[in-house]
Amino acid sequence: MTHETEITEPVDLCQPDGRLNPRAVGWSRRPLHRANLRGWGRRKRWEYWGVTTPTHIVGLLASSLDYAGVHGLYLLDLATGEETAVDVTVPLARNAVLPDRSGSGWVSVSGGGLRIDIDQSVSGTRIRANALLPRDGRARDVAVDLTVPAAEDRDCLGVVVGWRPHRFQYTVKDVGRPVHGSLTVGGVHHVVPRQGSYATLDHGRGKWPYSAVWNWAAGAGEGRAIQLGGKWTDGTGTTENALFLDGRLHKIGEDLHWSYDRTDWLESWHITGDRVDVRFEPFHERVSRTNLGVLAGETHQCFGRFTGWARTDDNRKIDLDGLTGWAEEARNRW
Repeated sequence: MTHETEITEPVDLCQPDGRLNPRAVGWSRRPLHRANLRGWGRRKRWEYWGVTTPTHIVGLLASSLDYAGVHGLYLLDLATGEETAVDVTVPLARNAVLPDRSGSGWVSVSGGGLRIDIDQSVSGTRIRANALLPRDGRARDVAVDLTVPAAEDRDCLGVVVGWRPHRFQYTVKDVGRPVHGSLTVGGVHHVVPRQGSYATLDHGRGKWPYSAVWNWAAGAGEGRAIQLGGKWTDGTGTTENALFLDGRLHKIGEDLHWSYDRTDWLESWHITGDRVDVRFEPFHERVSRTNLGVLAGETHQCFGRFTGWARTDDNRKIDLDGLTGWAEEARNRW
């Protein structure tokens, strides 16, 4: 078990010289950190939104690694299993706008026929993306227009992990927010209904080691959501594990054990700890690989459903059966 500090007041992530601010290390229920990153070349900044709907799964990535912008749009049709993916690398992260606070300001990236704009305000978040895909006999242009309304008194999980003074990461995991809007794929319009649709944010700001490995799992359903991480936080004294029940965060302060088959990613995953016993049953695997010399990575992101349980702060066992989401392993050189 860890003994993590809950942060309740706004704080700068970095000291004036660019090193990690010791007062920033801990976790919060709101996005309280200002990512005042300094320097160039090791800064990693990103916004990732994963959306599950009754008919589709959507993934949107806007990021800057200083020497490159890595952006993406992913769409999975649950009825047919058909994937639509656009992955773009922009040298020197040109035209990338990423604010230093989660939940406020404008996010904008473009390049390679893809544009993503995210408008964050007190009333909620508007997510729009457009992609022009190479035509293979069918129109595959994609448009995404989603609204994630703000919810008063709803918790998210903010976490700062410090490996050493010049290597650290701030993440906000906002899991299972209500969402509605539309998707248009190849001229076919799909409604994203309010009922049964959930959006999850991964906001990241930090200075990472060159090589990194992580696990991430997130799932959501009516009134419940789960957020689990591993490998990258192990041994740091800080974790990114939490149960969300009716909008209230229950922090799980322990390193978890992840068991899965790296030769068959569609086999059952098992994630356990003193307050968690979760199985994840995948129904689809997405594989993403990048090899650009200095920048290389491989991610296996599986979509599926959860079973099992997690315990609240007051030791109630909460059933997680039926939550929909993903579990992944990512390995990066960046």
